Amino acid sequence: MKLLQNLFDGMKPNFEKGGKWEKFHTLYEGHRTIAFAPDLITKSKGAQIKDATDLKRVMITVVIAMIPALLFGILNIGHQHFIATGAEGTFLDKAIFGALSVLPILIVSYAVGLLTEFTFCVIRNHPISEGYLVTGMLIALVMPPFIPLWQVALATIFAVVIGKEVFGGTGMNILNVAMTARAFLYFAYPAQISGDQVWTYLGDKTAVDGFSGATALAVAYNSSLDATPVVEALGTHNADLGADFSFMSMFMGWIPGSIAETSTLMALVGAAILIATGVASWKIILGGFGGAYAMGLVMNVLAVNQYMAMPAQYHLVMGGLAFGVVFMATDPVSAAHTELGKWIYGILIGVLTVIIRVTNPAYPEGIMLAVLFMNVVAPLIDHYVVKANKTRRLQRATI
Repeated sequence: MKLLQNLFDGMKPNFEKGGKWEKFHTLYEGHRTIAFAPDLITKSKGAQIKDATDLKRVMITVVIAMIPALLFGILNIGHQHFIATGAEGTFLDKAIFGALSVLPILIVSYAVGLLTEFTFCVIRNHPISEGYLVTGMLIALVMPPFIPLWQVALATIFAVVIGKEVFGGTGMNILNVAMTARAFLYFAYPAQISGDQVWTYLGDKTAVDGFSGATALAVAYNSSLDATPVVEALGTHNADLGADFSFMSMFMGWIPGSIAETSTLMALVGAAILIATGVASWKIILGGFGGAYAMGLVMNVLAVNQYMAMPAQYHLVMGGLAFGVVFMATDPVSAAHTELGKWIYGILIGVLTVIIRVTNPAYPEGIMLAVLFMNVVAPLIDHYVVKANKTRRLQRATI
């Protein structure tokens, strides 16, 4: 470590004011503070708030919380591939195949996103933020496993520039950056981000007889067209291949889907880590699941087709609801900040997700639009919560 510190200190004069690389000072300082404390620290003995938690530690905690979903997603991609092709594969075969599919997406997301952020830091002379540690992984994890890498790069640039930098950078964005990337691809290149053929790799092989790469949400919607009960349709889907969409299969995550969004169990493991460390609001998470379940019950009462009649608990394990509620809705920048506002924000995300899924099949993955819409509404929620609180306090003061 001493050798590395000497290396940084030796280069320092070149990046200081008047040095030949002065305009790259933010990049130098950002990389130096990864391993060493900044030069400017508080030395006075006055009253200080001492806390080990800073932005860097918060971001690392979120990354750690996503690792279970990432590892499971890697294994599931290999699992789905071998089911589709009818080939035999060991645990290691599945893991290697999945890793070779996921790592390029992850590398492109981080490389392109960091390059974009570094460019803006140099242009604006802003310090480097650790915020992209989370965003880079989130963008990769919400992508289908075999999406073209150039589309990942394009979506990443769009999300960082339009969803974040135009508002001032980390801490200033009003939209979740990763969801912005997915929404961009959904509307710009729908064939590569949705549909039956993007979820399972077939390569140069032919799918086995009777195999369908449809997602659970697609199966649920299609069942309403032929009046087949949704639970029956899900339970018989690819059943002969051992790849049905039973409730337990969807909860565990052994189904086609984006890289890390299939497993509700892994999302809940991540939620436990975020809540235990105080990084994420349990009110938003519980509100999101509760709102989705309550709206599912309402749909059951109003059911005019099989999709609306689907048991409410199935909404909790289908699509990316769990992953979105745990990792997207809880974004501390774009979420509501008041305590009551967090409940309202989370509940409405769950409610809107189910409404969009069931009433508008053109957008089967309702969590994406629900989170982005509520990101925009979150400041309004906080405004009225604070206003109502002030009104109550003024009434008490008057009395």
